[in-house]
Amino acid sequence: MSTVLSVQNMSVRFDEFLALDDVSLDVQQGESFGLVGESGSGKSTLLRAVAGLNAFESGRLAVDGKDYTGKRRDQDFYRTVQMVFQDPYGSLHPRQTVDRLLLEPLVIHGFGDVDQRIARALDEVGLGSGFRFRFSHQLSGGQRQRIAIARALIVEPKILLLDEPTSALDASIQAEVLNLLEQARKDRGLTFIMVSHDLAVISHMCDRLAVMRMGKMVETMPVDALRRREVKADYTRELMLASEGFRRK
Repeated sequence: MSTVLSVQNMSVRFDEFLALDDVSLDVQQGESFGLVGESGSGKSTLLRAVAGLNAFESGRLAVDGKDYTGKRRDQDFYRTVQMVFQDPYGSLHPRQTVDRLLLEPLVIHGFGDVDQRIARALDEVGLGSGFRFRFSHQLSGGQRQRIAIARALIVEPKILLLDEPTSALDASIQAEVLNLLEQARKDRGLTFIMVSHDLAVISHMCDRLAVMRMGKMVETMPVDALRRREVKADYTRELMLASEGFRRK
């Protein structure tokens, strides 16, 4: 299995605050990798630095064998890497129809057969063609997040960055969206890097995980070790106890 995402010694600073401190991470093709930690631990900052939304002052980034250290992200990068954000209300333009939201990335990346691709994208996320010409304010939170996922998948990426993709949704909808994502990963051979505060979600969705605290990696482990409570760091043990809904399996 080849490495599709490599982060080496990455640091991110906001004014005097060191948000990410010498972080290294390798993710294999087809893997689902989780990032957990308390608020402010640096997990979302790491995801945004990979996506190009935060600049990193030191370190290296390679995606799909191409080095992006100190370089502006290009069109190939954004075709390879897509991101789904936490807030389905803030990530969709309120004055654009679903059709326009899905058409824009296809035009940017030069895809043809746009009608068929939009119809297929809506079907893949469990929404029919009846949603195509609705505005985002006419949709529920779960439907909006499905559209956000469809928009990310429509350009056929290899890597999906998922920043708490279900935390803003009702519990009954969360499971549906997580199952949708897992099915898309299997069908497309996608690689996931998923941020969550919920160890139960990570345990369900991921193969490996890294625990973060104060901008640093505390430890990395297979999810099976988490389920068996075979953790090394005291902080990870505390996180397990504090995580609501986490149960030993």
